[in-house]
Amino acid sequence: MALNAASHNITGDKTGPVTSAPPALGDESKNAILGSADSEATGQSAPGRDGGEKELPKKQKTEKELEKERKKAEKDAKFKAKKASQTASTGATSNNTGGDAGASKEKKKAKAAKEVLPDYVEETKPGEKKILKSLDDPFHKAYIPQVVESAWYEWWEKEGFFKPELQDGKVKPAGNFVIPIPPPNITGKLHCGHALATSLQDLLVRWKRMSGFSTLFLPGCDHASISTQSVIENLLWRRERKTRHDLGRPKFLETTMEWKHDMHSSITNSLKRMGGSFDWSREAFTMDPNLSAAVTETFVRMHEEGYIYRSNRLVNWCTQLNTALSNLEVDNKELAGRTLLDVPGYERKVEFGVLTHFKYPIEGTEEFLEVATTRPETMLGDTAIAVHPKDERYKHLVGKKAKHPFVDRLLAIVADDYVDPEFGTGAVKITPAHDANDFALGQRHGLEQINILTDNGLMNHNTGQYKGMKRFDVRYKVTEDLEKLGLLVKKVDNAMKVPLCNKSKDVIEPLMKPQWWMKMKPLAEQAIKAVEDGDIVIRPATSEKMYYIWLKNINDWCLSRQLWWGHQIPAYFVKIQGENSNSSDENDNDLWVTGRTEEEARKKAADKFPGKTFTLERDEDVLDTWFSSGLWPFSTLGWPNETEDMKNFFPTSVLETGWDILFFWVARMIMFSLHLTGKVPFKEVYCHSLIRDSEGRKMSKSLGNVIDPIDIMEGITLQELNEKLHKGNLDPKELKAAEKYQKTAFPQGIPECGTDALRMALIGYTTGGGDIAFDVTVIHGYRRFCNKIYQATKYALGRLGDFTPRATIKKGGKESLPERWILHKLSESAKLVNERLEARAFSGATQVTYKYFYEYLCDTYIENSKTIFDEGSDEAKESAKQTLYTALEGGLLLIHPFMPFLTEELWQRLPRREGDKTRSIMLASYPQYTAEFDDPAADREYELLVDCSKGIRSLVSEYAIKDSATVSIQPLDESAHSILQNPTTRPSIVSLAGKAVSDVTLLSLSDAAPTGSAVYTVGTSATVFLDVKGRIDIDKEIAKASDRLKKANETVERQKKIMSDDEWELKVGDATKEQEREKLKAAELEARNWQASIEQFERLKIE
Repeated sequence: MALNAASHNITGDKTGPVTSAPPALGDESKNAILGSADSEATGQSAPGRDGGEKELPKKQKTEKELEKERKKAEKDAKFKAKKASQTASTGATSNNTGGDAGASKEKKKAKAAKEVLPDYVEETKPGEKKILKSLDDPFHKAYIPQVVESAWYEWWEKEGFFKPELQDGKVKPAGNFVIPIPPPNITGKLHCGHALATSLQDLLVRWKRMSGFSTLFLPGCDHASISTQSVIENLLWRRERKTRHDLGRPKFLETTMEWKHDMHSSITNSLKRMGGSFDWSREAFTMDPNLSAAVTETFVRMHEEGYIYRSNRLVNWCTQLNTALSNLEVDNKELAGRTLLDVPGYERKVEFGVLTHFKYPIEGTEEFLEVATTRPETMLGDTAIAVHPKDERYKHLVGKKAKHPFVDRLLAIVADDYVDPEFGTGAVKITPAHDANDFALGQRHGLEQINILTDNGLMNHNTGQYKGMKRFDVRYKVTEDLEKLGLLVKKVDNAMKVPLCNKSKDVIEPLMKPQWWMKMKPLAEQAIKAVEDGDIVIRPATSEKMYYIWLKNINDWCLSRQLWWGHQIPAYFVKIQGENSNSSDENDNDLWVTGRTEEEARKKAADKFPGKTFTLERDEDVLDTWFSSGLWPFSTLGWPNETEDMKNFFPTSVLETGWDILFFWVARMIMFSLHLTGKVPFKEVYCHSLIRDSEGRKMSKSLGNVIDPIDIMEGITLQELNEKLHKGNLDPKELKAAEKYQKTAFPQGIPECGTDALRMALIGYTTGGGDIAFDVTVIHGYRRFCNKIYQATKYALGRLGDFTPRATIKKGGKESLPERWILHKLSESAKLVNERLEARAFSGATQVTYKYFYEYLCDTYIENSKTIFDEGSDEAKESAKQTLYTALEGGLLLIHPFMPFLTEELWQRLPRREGDKTRSIMLASYPQYTAEFDDPAADREYELLVDCSKGIRSLVSEYAIKDSATVSIQPLDESAHSILQNPTTRPSIVSLAGKAVSDVTLLSLSDAAPTGSAVYTVGTSATVFLDVKGRIDIDKEIAKASDRLKKANETVERQKKIMSDDEWELKVGDATKEQEREKLKAAELEARNWQASIEQFERLKIE
């Protein structure tokens, strides 16, 4: 009984979705759980009283055990006394209000106080194998995540189970399986996106480890230059009103490294709490000495090869962070027209999406030339006006000059095919230093490049009266001044894209900057070929298409970042005495050398400039973070050195990551690896979906919807969630919106779900399709599934008693139909899970394991086995025990990669097979298809009984029949008739149908169908009839059935329409297809059943 009670299902009820609140426990189930405290089980596999054994002999306890129990009893007595005192105090107050109601309340309070457990304290010393307490211990009677998860990880790590197992220094015959973690940034705590990635990666690693591979799951962190420096600078300013310049570079780097150590501890703790089986002895950080050496080697080598060069070009400049950005670090916000946007550093919103028309006077004439721009402030940097050479309106002006109204400058009027004469006025203002297209046109015509901005976004000395003003303040001021001079023509709405820094949300400015660049096209060609040739597989297919599109349109990569935190560029400017004192000389690529050390750079400079006296000045900039991250798969294994790890574990197996960094990171790793090692970095890329909140929004700290996975695992109150917001680095302006979301999404806080439930929910979400709508209630539903597994194992241990399983996994030859069926399901499920994991059908694999354990093992076989254990012969009982053990053991092994903690806790309690010395479930063999267990006949026969039982439970529930239910089952063909006439059929159906059923009659093919019954059709095999005469309101039930029939038919039509779409077969994943087909099948069955019931009820009215 403990099984059904603790899994929140009243005995006989159909197990439904696990996302709703559990129903109240029946008295019998409740008594079974509470009564289990009296059982005597101790140790890993001793029997408890859950299984229904009667008058078990009491075990003689040792002195040590008795002393331990005495101390525990004293501790419990003190705790109960304290609670009783509190209850009495409360009760005295309550009793003054008097009455039976007060007494009832006090009883409830006393009961609640009695059920509260003190804080759990794990007695196992860190690193030692867990001390397994009796399942009758108060903390072990039901599933408590904190209790189950304690101690195991430290033991796994200390015992070296996470390290790759080698044979004579080589990988095992099955091969290697290596996943390098996408290194989390040290900018803060991990979020649910990291939890998703860790769950998927560790699932694969544990599965492959159990499948005989030498596995390596390599952990580490990324220094994240821009993000980390931004966080530190914001903290410095908010807490001390200081900038990095106040600290100076050495002190700032020291402060950042302290932050790194703090964040590393938090990140490591989260990864361990998630159960990630990382080899911590190989942990890496992108700024470790060996990884930094790999960065230097790459830069110097590729500079020597001509891939890396110095050039003064337009870059994406973030005035907030004061650094250049690559195109991938810029988000383009689309506007339909005039829009006011928040811009960092501005109190009022700034206008965008407006095309401002104004006119320039033509020198020496009375004419004007009208132009238009979405950035009026940039007119201060204009050096020309361009028209199309064939535009008759302006041919006479080509070669003349326009006069700038605000600065002492003449603008050349040039003809260029770039200009579209049909767009706007057909005349285009040209600002070569602040627009990529204008820059290219300016180079063609030899135009002057005039920069008008400082690095901080202020107007510089080239802007005359506007010098020192903020760029967007000047936007308004210039427009006002043009209007005063009569030069403003009009302002109209204009659809446009506004480039935003994806870190600071500042509006990006194109600025001329001397930077280091990398030629990408030749590298991209090799990366494209690797995927086209099948050397690398990218999943899902949509990600592969995106990969090709980006690489085929790739531009050179700007490597320089004007930051302090990161890898300082190993490049040196050669300052030759008496020759190159002009700062513009720093733009000259020929005056730079690179070196692995300063000594090497000095030697290169001496060879390049023989006989010259020079000094070297190292570039102060750092490299783009993605440069070092691009080396991650091989730098972490020791490259550029020839290490054993490089020999054994490179190329790696799978790179599992989010699709959003496919270009930032994945493509660059492939390009670097092919060029530097001559090998692909990994054989497969799997891009998981992005996690969004329950409202479908992207996770963002400013929205308050970024959830720490620890809070889901351990539970947290709403107040504590709010407090974490205030302690964080969130802008005060954004706090209210964040608090509002938390109050809406988590009004009662987040309940304790545990690691295993979180992992399985996240894996189950992963369909390979669109983004994930994250919902904590679904995760909490998986906690109930954990409890189902826990109680099923507890029940099984009670039933097994003093039991020795067979030495090998095989049949005994005396198996009953239910036993043959569950062994067939075990083998079939193992085959399906392995196939789906191999295909990376994660959601499908989750569904198989869930269905095997929940539906096949718990709700069906275990329920059926109770009859055998209670009424069967000794031979039948022994066979049932062997089968129960094999089915349970197989289920725990199947689900271990999904739920590592719970399965280890329970597997360790099972008795071992003879000769089995396996120390941990994570080292056991993963279940495979077993030909001996393959039994389609048993599957077919028993499924009929199971489906009939489902039909009975469905009808009994639908018509609220609580007891004395009379049921008839009629076969519809000879095969079904043969199965139903088997002498074991009726007991099996009765055991599965539930306690409300008092009589089951098995009809023959020729018997007349019962009348006055509700009907449930079991496919095309049989019909279940529930006698409802005198137990229902006929007219009410007909009306209800008609309404249900209508809805079922609507569902059928809707499903058929979905599945008839030409693109459905091509675009929808296998797991989703299976779900949709099941919906259609269920709806069609439901419609048939309601139609048949309506016909029965109509006849009943006539009678």
